Amino acid sequence: MTEELKHTTVLLDEAVQQLNIVADGIYIDGTFGRGGHSRKILSQLGAEGKLLVIDKDPTAIAIANQLAQEDSRVSVVHGSFAQLLEWVKQHHWLGRVDGILLDLGVSSPQLDDAQRGFSFLQDGPLDMRMNPDHGVSAADWIARADERDIAIVLKEYGEERFARRIANAIVRAREEAAITTTKQLAEIVAQANPSWEKHKHPATRSFQAIRIFVNRELDDLQQGLDDALQCLHVNGRLVVISFHSLEDRIVKRFIRKHEKGTEYPPGVPVTVDMVSSSQRLRGERKPVRPSEVEVQQNPRARSSIMRVATKLR
Repeated sequence: MTEELKHTTVLLDEAVQQLNIVADGIYIDGTFGRGGHSRKILSQLGAEGKLLVIDKDPTAIAIANQLAQEDSRVSVVHGSFAQLLEWVKQHHWLGRVDGILLDLGVSSPQLDDAQRGFSFLQDGPLDMRMNPDHGVSAADWIARADERDIAIVLKEYGEERFARRIANAIVRAREEAAITTTKQLAEIVAQANPSWEKHKHPATRSFQAIRIFVNRELDDLQQGLDDALQCLHVNGRLVVISFHSLEDRIVKRFIRKHEKGTEYPPGVPVTVDMVSSSQRLRGERKPVRPSEVEVQQNPRARSSIMRVATKLR
């Protein structure tokens, strides 16, 4: 790994601490990245412990495979944590997993490699796929999507106030020439955005939205959370690190839903036992945020927020 593409793991100690590692436990790192969390987990596992690592990114998987060659406790899957239930069943671990960690979003190496097409700060091919060998690239989608669909994506996944205006600018621009690079798209969005936010590039929200859409990030998150609940054993821990409000909202609502239990129609007599027997999670009262020291050392940690829940039944 080059110096420029190094990755600093966010909330490293805090996340692994919340997994409550037991020496012979079974753990899953659903977003291996460059292996920071995984290596910390392994340092606390005993000889009988097991760690399954998952990632969409081929480069991350290459590093994970090297780790697996060095450590027999590690198993590697190239794919999405949205298929978590499938992988766990293959390992015969259903209902036996002690802890699951999901560190969401895009990694620093992905952002910093211009060839991946994630960043508006560097010029590169407009790709944005976490797995460049699978799915439709951002450039291909922009070339074919109609204006209304582009506006919906920018609004729903980027919370972009000027989604319609930007979508119209994209469609008009592609009539003149194909939009194939990050620089092209960033300039189109910047020119179409009439109100730049202080200390934020005007293309930030649009790039986020397209990346989330291309990679099905929110759909994968919802499925991954549902699968995690089935995979964990009683008292198993779910730890999720989010980097923007859309992700965090899904995680928060998921935990609250399973804390609350079954919702009965108004007027139906409900006993305490009926409610408690349907409660499947207990969330930690306060989310965890990075310390000031961590933010100073790694500014990309600033927006991170970690939520933790324990499976009850």
